[in-house]
Amino acid sequence: MTDTSADKLYTLHGMWCTSCALAVEGSLKRLSGVQDVSVHYPSATLCISGTPAATQLSVLASKVKRLGYRLTELEPVGDAHARLEEESRYLTLRLMVGSLFGMWSMLASILIYASALPNEQIEQVVAWVSGAFSLPVVLFAGVPFYRAGWRTLLAKRPGMDVLVSLGVVGAVSVSIGLLWRGSTEVYFDTAVMLIVLLLVGRLVETLCRHRGLRALDAVSLPNAKVRASQHKKWITLPADEVAAGWRVELAPGELLALDGTLVDAAWIDTASLTGESLPRHFNAGQKVYAGCRLLGTVPAVIEVSAGVGKRRLDRLCDEMRRYQAKKGELQKLADRFAAWLSPLALLLALLTLPGALLMGLSWEESLVRSLSVLVVACPCAVGLAVPLASLAGSGQSMQQGIALREPAALETLARIRSVALDKTGTLTTGIHSVQHWQAREGVDKHRVQHTLNAAVAGSEHPLAHALAHWSGGQRAQHPEQNPEQNIEVNESPGEGRRVQLNSGEWLTLGSANWLNRQQIALPSQAEDPAMAFASQVMLADQAGWLATFYLTDQPVDDAKPSVERLLDAGYVVAMISGDRQGAVSWLGEQVGLAREACYAQRSPEAKARLLQALPSPALYVGDGVNDTLSLAAAEVGIAPLSASEAAREGASAQLMTPGIGGVVKLLSIAKRTRRIMVQNLFFSALYNTLALGLVVVMAIPPLVAVLAMAASSLTVTLNAARLAWAEPDEKD
Repeated sequence: MTDTSADKLYTLHGMWCTSCALAVEGSLKRLSGVQDVSVHYPSATLCISGTPAATQLSVLASKVKRLGYRLTELEPVGDAHARLEEESRYLTLRLMVGSLFGMWSMLASILIYASALPNEQIEQVVAWVSGAFSLPVVLFAGVPFYRAGWRTLLAKRPGMDVLVSLGVVGAVSVSIGLLWRGSTEVYFDTAVMLIVLLLVGRLVETLCRHRGLRALDAVSLPNAKVRASQHKKWITLPADEVAAGWRVELAPGELLALDGTLVDAAWIDTASLTGESLPRHFNAGQKVYAGCRLLGTVPAVIEVSAGVGKRRLDRLCDEMRRYQAKKGELQKLADRFAAWLSPLALLLALLTLPGALLMGLSWEESLVRSLSVLVVACPCAVGLAVPLASLAGSGQSMQQGIALREPAALETLARIRSVALDKTGTLTTGIHSVQHWQAREGVDKHRVQHTLNAAVAGSEHPLAHALAHWSGGQRAQHPEQNPEQNIEVNESPGEGRRVQLNSGEWLTLGSANWLNRQQIALPSQAEDPAMAFASQVMLADQAGWLATFYLTDQPVDDAKPSVERLLDAGYVVAMISGDRQGAVSWLGEQVGLAREACYAQRSPEAKARLLQALPSPALYVGDGVNDTLSLAAAEVGIAPLSASEAAREGASAQLMTPGIGGVVKLLSIAKRTRRIMVQNLFFSALYNTLALGLVVVMAIPPLVAVLAMAASSLTVTLNAARLAWAEPDEKD
């Protein structure tokens, strides 16, 4: 069996258009050991898979260099911005030269077309003037097209630039020939317009690429300096010089530059990572990620688990770029269409010349007809139809706090029919709160809270945190602030605890069964059958049973409105959980799901089978290790913010903000993206097909062909930009 490696990403420098991308793809696919190659022109990223020997940078770089391009390791986001800025300056300079000299060349041609000159001698002079002003445009501004055309010819994948180059050379050659014969019907303006309008399209396209790239800034961090220690000696150095195993000290308010585990408990603000300010209490040993911020007034220390380049944010960034580099079915269809369109146009142009001569047209008219075929067939709009829309859609997803990991995710998401949701950690916060309580007769709430506060002091149990919050905030987590401190604690993990206060009184806290085993009698009013869906905790003092608390894992803030929007949009929505029926039914009622749409006590295998029975394509949202099978079984899997590492690895997309509102936004973005993809692909293909047919059977002036071709490319680019600039419509 051939040993293959995972996808490798590189940056490809020197591309001028999508034809360059197809040329490099075609050349590398012929290499032995290469399984698949995808070059994404908007992000200048090459994604290749195959044997380790075949996908080494040194092997690929030499092959790419022979074509006139340069291959490097995947560039950082900051370098990509600098590259695009340099490309923008490069284009702007050539566009300025083309516009300045092209304006005078066009003005001279207009005077001739409008018969605004007094005699033929002056027309002849003005025609030569038009040719003279076109030279800087043809010989300087148009050079990138000729270079790209030559490179694609070397790769045996002639594309748009070959047609552009032949169109420019043809227009200038025909014009010089006509001038030499004394005719003033020249076509220098066609060559000028072809170059200038395409340069305008390239510049607009580059600006759109800039905007798409900015989406990656959300998961990029500057290389800040940190205070670190490896052998108990603290030094200050850049974050990228700190390796796993080191310890890093964080000052209050400081942004975490590295992933790691907390040495001591601390409050962390996840705003930089999630987009919302939701401070969370992290215990010692819990993982924290780069992009979060330390709160409070006390410094904290983390033990680094991942250095720069291997952090969670770095992986998200790489996954996003891998997604951009790969292609969905619509992009592959567009590439196939563009690949045969250019050779077909060249063939039609060659056949048009003898065909026009056989029809009795003059050499001049036949050459002009052949020239129009070359110009009108430029497939730049087809090449840009899908990738620009995909880049805009994925960029907007990232800006909305959703990281895509797979290439076909947007196309598949646009066709989703059913949405299945996990319960704990997905529809719920994972943090319990007191839903209901009851106490023995004659005991008021203040007494219950005071006693409970002392009973839970110092406990790390999740339910104890919820009880502490209900009983008086954070005092229970700081026993030194309590008027009554516990001086002895006996824990039974998972069952309860007995606490002796400094007054000598004993308190007992735990489940009903555990209290029974402690010889504490429970009266009939100690339990409420109507609250069977909740987690039950009982409290007793030396007089016996004192109070019962019912705690529930509360739904995330946007659970109900998100489910309602999904149902209103026509999706089949279900909740599939391994939890007990009572808790699942209660939560379903809270978020607006019918009882028959809530499935409880399902094993991981049963979850996957049930998911496959839902209308396809199906989407699954889950956060735990037990959800990995369902994430794989679904056409698209989404991991919420709090998801486990296993769930994130198995998902096609990851939410970077709390709640499930991102699912609704992503489905809306996917629908709009696919709609714009189809629009772009349909109209660009229709334009090229009809234009080729018309120009072969009837005379179309080359200048008109240039304007039509440029209008097609600009329409595709602006249509994609409309997606990037618009706010997502969650009701779409």
